[in-house]
Amino acid sequence: MIISAPQKQLLTGLSLSLITVFLSSTVAAVGKHVSQEVHVSAIVMVQYGLSFLFALPAILRSGRAGLVTTRPGLHLIRGISGCACFYLFYLALTHIALVEATLLRASAPLMVPLVLLLWFKQRVSRHAWPPLVVGFVGVILVLKPGFAGFSLWHVLALLSALGLAVSMVSTRELMQGEPQNRILFYYFLISVIVSLPFFLFNYQPIPRTAWLGLLYMGVVIYLGFVLYTLAYRYISASVSAPISYFAVVFSGLLDWLIWDHIPDQLTLVGILCVVIGGVLVLRNPPEPEHRA
Repeated sequence: MIISAPQKQLLTGLSLSLITVFLSSTVAAVGKHVSQEVHVSAIVMVQYGLSFLFALPAILRSGRAGLVTTRPGLHLIRGISGCACFYLFYLALTHIALVEATLLRASAPLMVPLVLLLWFKQRVSRHAWPPLVVGFVGVILVLKPGFAGFSLWHVLALLSALGLAVSMVSTRELMQGEPQNRILFYYFLISVIVSLPFFLFNYQPIPRTAWLGLLYMGVVIYLGFVLYTLAYRYISASVSAPISYFAVVFSGLLDWLIWDHIPDQLTLVGILCVVIGGVLVLRNPPEPEHRA
């Protein structure tokens, strides 16, 4: 079977997005475990501190030209929204199940059309809606009708989804004219600056037993961000959005393997809807997005 250039571009972008989602799921599981020993602010600080160090050599090789940007405001928006997403997500993980927190963060695709509409007055193609609707049904089923047990921590997980949606859209916009190294450098730099006051205010010595997990999170998060940013060279935010639903599946498996949390039948049906929502984008590629 011959694959056309647009199909190859779509499959490449979706593959990169799927790998990123899997890596993020393992980081979330490690973060939930490590949060029992250290404060969330330390997790975020170490995560972004290591990522900044990894991104530094590439930007230094580019010299001053590598730092010059015409979109400082967009870098700032991406940095703050991305940092807020992780901070709120890790806070939620300390009180609710991994699969619940992940599922609520995975509702970010449902917020992408709203972000696009409010920010750019851009309507999303009709092909992008079926995956979002099916995924939303899955979210409702996993949370159960009536939202029994819904708490502040669930709200924080939902707010992390909003931060992720803004980050997804701003990343796509930055990729239109900014090199990947510069995008990552400013994102990690801004995130370190934003995280530092919270880290200092909540400072506690980090136990030696927690460092292995923290190092894993820092390395894998950096790798995930490289793939995440690269994916936007091939696909738009509205195309990649449904792929984030697969984080629910990966997190559900990790929840079962590590914490022996077995989802009930309604949750399984919801997860199935989430998977279908992600797969639909493969069968019905969205129309190209046009700007006015």
